[in-house]
Amino acid sequence: MAVVDDLADALARDTIKAMDALGDETLPDQVAAVLGASSPSSEEIFRAAVRIRLAERRARAFLTDHLQRALEAKKRGEAIPTALAPGSDNENI
Repeated sequence: MAVVDDLADALARDTIKAMDALGDETLPDQVAAVLGASSPSSEEIFRAAVRIRLAERRARAFLTDHLQRALEAKKRGEAIPTALAPGSDNENI
């Protein structure tokens, strides 16, 4: 059902923008509860879209930070640092 996916993704994008503007990290859960009252299937698709978009944002920020550190190390003639994902087991290696 592409229409459901498209609508849920559009709502996820708008909700994340509002969450950022308001500084309210609970907003996606509030929107999901309202959506789920009418359509549990749409709620699940919406929640997945929010998770995917927020995960992509975190991964992109990580990549940007790592790239900057790696390029600085390369300029100094140092070895490129290993990419360590925050919150993962390899963070403490």
